[in-house]
Amino acid sequence: MLTKRIIPCLDVKDGRTVKGVNFVSLRDAGDPVELAQRYANEGADELVFLDISASEEKRKTLAQLVRDVAQAIDIPFTVGGGISSVEDVGILLENGADKVSINSAAVRRPKLISELAKRFGTQCIVVAIDAKQIEDEWVVHLVGGKVTTDRQLFDWATEAVERGSGELLFTSMDHDGTKQGFANAALKKLSEMVSVPVIASGGAGNVQHFIDTFTYGNADAALAASVFHFNEISITELKSVLRNNKIHVR
Repeated sequence: MLTKRIIPCLDVKDGRTVKGVNFVSLRDAGDPVELAQRYANEGADELVFLDISASEEKRKTLAQLVRDVAQAIDIPFTVGGGISSVEDVGILLENGADKVSINSAAVRRPKLISELAKRFGTQCIVVAIDAKQIEDEWVVHLVGGKVTTDRQLFDWATEAVERGSGELLFTSMDHDGTKQGFANAALKKLSEMVSVPVIASGGAGNVQHFIDTFTYGNADAALAASVFHFNEISITELKSVLRNNKIHVR
């Protein structure tokens, strides 16, 4: 049985880790390199680094900062934000990223997923999907949630996997930062539809939420930010509780 993964997320803006609610009202959460090192030491399975304003500001992810984080940790490291070409991915992998997360550029040009999978292998391509419920439909949003599309979560997720995504990172914009739990019904449906791991994102507020997303949501991994950044949940203690609930973690 595959073990479930705990993944802290560093949302980075202007070189600092930030965290908001429903993708807005950002507040400072610390130095990304220091946080990355702390999470690796605490037993995080992987780390996700998202340059959250790169797409909106039409610039590339900060390669130097990616290199600094990579040198500070010894766990798999996924980087996203502003990635739109094979060249972008090559630079990030050269600077220490193990995987890349693509979002806005993939929706705008789905063929990008196929190009990246062919060049670098599906195992290092993560398609991130930000979606919110509008009239009972999960609608995909771009550019840090600022642009509404005509794509629907489950259709887009299926297409992304068919094109070569090795993992899906689904963030519920409705749940993001609310600490009310993950979107488990949508996660369960997603995990049943696709053949690749699904990472749950948006809504972690306590240890029970992690238990729920692994049991009811069938998530393969759970990503969280503020509960780790502000010391509300210890990764070490979280894993201990998960084991006690017969959830397989590393």
